[in-house]
Amino acid sequence: MAHFAKLDENNIVLEVIVISNDDIQNLPFPQSEAVGVAFLNSFLPAATWKQTSYNNNFRIRYAVIGGTFHAECGEHGGFAYPKQADNFIWDAPTCSWIPPVPYPTDGYDYYWNLDLNRWVPIQVVGPQTTYIG
Repeated sequence: MAHFAKLDENNIVLEVIVISNDDIQNLPFPQSEAVGVAFLNSFLPAATWKQTSYNNNFRIRYAVIGGTFHAECGEHGGFAYPKQADNFIWDAPTCSWIPPVPYPTDGYDYYWNLDLNRWVPIQVVGPQTTYIG
C-alpha cells in the first residue's frame, strides 16, 4: 500500500489516502510519487500530494492530519507533527517542534507538561507509570 498526504496552501496535512501499490506501478519512492500524484489527481480534484511512509522509511515520519510538510527536512522533505505550543521552536535537522527548554540530561525520564511549561520527571511506581509534577 502507498500513502499520500493532501496538503493545503500552507503545507498543512488535510488528509492521508491509501492507494494500491499497483496504482504507483510498484515503483519505489521517490519514483512512485509522481505516478501516485497523477493517479490521485485523475479522479479527485487537483491538489498538492506528497507521498508518506507508514513505516517512516522516508520523509522523517508518517504524515498526520494537522501536521506539516517541510521541504527543507531531509533529502526529499519531511513531515512534522503539529506544533504543541506557541513557544515551541522549529528544529529543521529533526523536522520537529521542540520545547523552549532543552531535555534534561541527568539520566531520568521526563515529559513536557504543557500546563506547567516545563519538563516533568516520570516516576515508575510498581507496574504502572506515574507522572509526577
